[in-house]
Amino acid sequence: MWFVFALLSAIFAALTSVLAKIGIDKVNSNLATAIKTVVVAIMAWGMVFLTNKQSGISEISRKSWLFLILSGLETGASWLCYYRALQIGEVSKVVPVDKLSVVITLILAFVLLHEEFTMKSIVGCILIGMGTLIMVV
Repeated sequence: MWFVFALLSAIFAALTSVLAKIGIDKVNSNLATAIKTVVVAIMAWGMVFLTNKQSGISEISRKSWLFLILSGLETGASWLCYYRALQIGEVSKVVPVDKLSVVITLILAFVLLHEEFTMKSIVGCILIGMGTLIMVV
């Protein structure tokens, strides 16, 4: 089931890039990011209340709060940079560079989370890196 959700995530992310490029025409990229963030927050909280999970807030540990807040700050920084890049660059070049996050994530997962870094992972990272280079040059 994780694969279905991951694939849907990729499809929605692809649509996000194209719709965002159209939407930020003559709009400040920071303002556009703020608008998107409000919509995402409303949608996320809507799902929390729709599934009746709001009572779980009191069960969240301090460590989880810390890392969720840090993750949120990183998401915000990523979105601000992404929207600015989309505003001044071509979607067909911005998106491949943004997807280098896959390579960076694998490296961070290996270093910080001690996940297995296999030959398949190494080859995949190299191919993603080469593919990105080919697409943006």
